[in-house]
Amino acid sequence: MVTEHSAAMDGETAALALKILVAGGFGVGKTTLVGAVSEIRPLRTEELLSEAGQSVDDLDGVDQKVTTTVAMDFGRITIRSGLSLYLFGTPGQDRFWFLWDELSQGALGAVVLADTRRLEDCFPAVDYFEHRRIPFVVAVNCFAGARRYGPEDVSRALDLDSGTPVVLCDARERDSGKEVLIRLVEYAGRMHTARLLDSVG
Repeated sequence: MVTEHSAAMDGETAALALKILVAGGFGVGKTTLVGAVSEIRPLRTEELLSEAGQSVDDLDGVDQKVTTTVAMDFGRITIRSGLSLYLFGTPGQDRFWFLWDELSQGALGAVVLADTRRLEDCFPAVDYFEHRRIPFVVAVNCFAGARRYGPEDVSRALDLDSGTPVVLCDARERDSGKEVLIRLVEYAGRMHTARLLDSVG
């Protein structure tokens, strides 16, 4: 968990900054979510899709997509006074996964964005965070025209560990994205507290 303590102007409170990853498959809305919730101009590393990538980038269901993240997205949101989240959006394609280990260092937790039209695309992210015991929530990005499924259905389809939260969201809407992040912080806080108690018990 990355925490950054700095004295506030009045000297009474300390600022806490937490690192959060936003992961998921190609074209699921990671860049959109980071951009929607960030209170600063987000850093984006998007490049135009090229003919060379057509053989490795599956555009089925996202055929209108013309750019892709090649390193990361970065944004920041203040949840409440003294608590900020630094958001790091991961690239979705297999060939960029070597960046994930670096990005995940010190992360409190992660949001795994899912698209029910391409649900299998988020399996690698789910496996990654489960194996590294990084708390995560699955946020189902509700695309227009996509069949709607309840959180329980998505949880079963992904074979998630009991208690892993699944929430529905619209990655374009700031309030919706903020609710996802609050849910993650609450869940990750409980998980880290339980592990700490286990370690001293």
